[in-house]
Order: sequence, then C-alpha cells, then structure tokens
Amino acid sequence: MKDLPLTVKRSIELLGLVLLGTLLVIGNDIIMPVIMAFFISIVLLPVFRFLKKHRFPEVLAIVLPILLLAIILAGILWFFSSQVSVLVADFPQIKNNVNIHLKALSDWVSTISHYSTKEQVDFINKNTNELVSFAGKRVSGAALTLSSLFVFVGLLPIYIYLMLFYKDIILRFIFMWFTPDHHPKVKEAIYESEEIIKNYLVGLLIQVTYMTILLGGILMAIGIKHALLIGVIFAFLNLIPYIGALIGNIVGVLLTLTSSTELWPVVTVLLVIAAVQFLDNNILMPRIVGSKVKINALFAILGVIIGGNIAGVSGMFLSMPIIAVLKVIFDRTDMFKQWGVLLGDARPQRSPMQFPAFRKKRGVESKPGVEKG
Repeated sequence: MKDLPLTVKRSIELLGLVLLGTLLVIGNDIIMPVIMAFFISIVLLPVFRFLKKHRFPEVLAIVLPILLLAIILAGILWFFSSQVSVLVADFPQIKNNVNIHLKALSDWVSTISHYSTKEQVDFINKNTNELVSFAGKRVSGAALTLSSLFVFVGLLPIYIYLMLFYKDIILRFIFMWFTPDHHPKVKEAIYESEEIIKNYLVGLLIQVTYMTILLGGILMAIGIKHALLIGVIFAFLNLIPYIGALIGNIVGVLLTLTSSTELWPVVTVLLVIAAVQFLDNNILMPRIVGSKVKINALFAILGVIIGGNIAGVSGMFLSMPIIAVLKVIFDRTDMFKQWGVLLGDARPQRSPMQFPAFRKKRGVESKPGVEKG
C-alpha cells in the first residue's frame, strides 16, 4: 500500500467507506444486534471478571450479569408503563384540554388570516383521507418494526453470552490480523476502546436515572401534571445526541399542553428542561463519562442522522460509541490518521494554510496497557 500513488490510496479508502455503508444498510437487521451485543458485553465484562475471580463457574459468571441486566431493563419498562397508564387514565380530561387549545388556535388563525373557523374545518376534512392513509402506512411500518424489535431483543442475550464465552478467540483473531510489531498499539487500542464503551454506556444509564429524578422531581414539585412521564421520556430521548433533546422538548410541551389549559406550565417546563440540560452537559455528564476521546459536533450529528437512516433508533443510539472506537483506531494507524483528526474536536492552534507544522500527521504514544484478564 505504501508504494501506491496517493490517488489510488484515497480511492481505496473511499471505496471501503462506500462498501462498509452498503453492508450496514443491506444487513442492518443482522449487524446491529451483533454490535449492540458487543457493546453490552463490554459493559458486563467487569462483573464477569469479578465473578471469575471469586471462582464462579464460567457459565454462571456469564449468565448472572445477563440476568442482572434483564432485571434492570424490566424495572425501567415497568416504571415507564406505569407512567403511561396514568396518562391513559386522564384521557377524557386530555381530550377536553386539546379541544380548548384547538379552538384557541383556530381563533388566532382567524385573526391573522382571512380563513374563518368553517373554512379551517373544511380544509381539515378535505385532507382527512390523506392523513388516515399516511397513518395506516405508519402503523404497518410500526408493526414491522415491532416484530423486528422482538427478534432483536431475543437475539441479544444469545449474542452477549457467546461473545463473553468466546472473547479470547475474538481477541486472538484481532491480534493475528496484525504483525507482531503492531501488537502494542493493538493492545492499547483494545483497552482504550473498552474503557470508552464502558464509560459511555454506564454513563448513559446513570444519566437516564438522574435526568428522570431531577427533571421529574422539579416539575412535580412545581405542580406540573405527568411530571415523571415528561422526565423519563426526555431522559431516554436525550440519549440520542443533539437531536434527541430537541424532540424531548417538543414532547414535553405537547404533554404539558394536553394536561393544562394555560400557557405558564409550558414556559415552566421549557425553563426547567433548559436548566437541567445545562447542568447535565457542563457538570454532571463530563464527570461521569470522563472519556478522553472527543468527537466534534459536526460528525456527531452526521453520525446520528446516518445511523438513524441505516438502523433506526438503535443506529442513532450506537452512532457515538462506534465513532469513538473508530477514532481510537484511526489515531493509531498511519494510513488513516487523517480520518481520526477529522472526527476529533482538537482544533489546530494556527491555520494549516499559513503554518506547515499543522499539516503533518503526528503520532499517538502507544502504551502496553494494564492487563485486565
């Protein structure tokens, strides 16, 4: 590869990216559960090592962490469903509030335009068939997504078990892919990737917990109805970088509007969400995750959008740890170092157009790493 012309090298890189993207699009139903299982198995590794250290049988040391994870997820689902049941119980009141808001909106439209209330109703009725047709398509798509979700969840524990059971085979395969003189860099990249994935996913679980408690608790103390439901929905949507927070704000506003006929609760909800987000982004989350790998906002947003187009919500959720691991790998390879620079947020101190020193590839120090078992 070193003797090839630069144009050929770059063409091979771009072709590889296209092939990788095509593979992810075509086989996302197969690949995404494997990637998700890989990341979860990394998170469960410390528990597995702890149990192995205390002489638990290997099978039991793998099964117990998976059961612990299943219990935690079941608790989250139970909490969410209990909040939704409260919302469903208030449906008659919600219907009345929605009618009040729609009437107010209709009166406002009448004051700023020449459309009367009757003309607005006629316009809505005229487009009802299109709305029903669109909703039917969405429901059929949701049914397909739901069936694929059951397959996804059913395969996850199997994949996690097998990855923990065969982790040494996978590690041997990775080392055999490289020459012995590159093994120190490979070893360091494995340890750093493990640390990034573990900190990121555990940090997200902690983030969901304190965001739900903080946001839901403050809104409940103020007297906002469905405060805990707003808190838990926003906390989970906030797991999707940048885009999730925006959707969470919209959902919070809609839930508040349906539970009140006044506008002050909406302003209150938005202010509380902004305050909690500021606390989360600038104080809590950086201390919890503590990752040294920083991804710039441009490629974080692009990664979320591309991941969502490829694999839906799971792709959006997994985009950040995948990009972080790719950056760790790129930073340690001379051939792809420029891609690591592109993904990172380390801006050069001077313009590369005027200072040649900032145009060069700089090496990353390689450490042998600390053995973790």
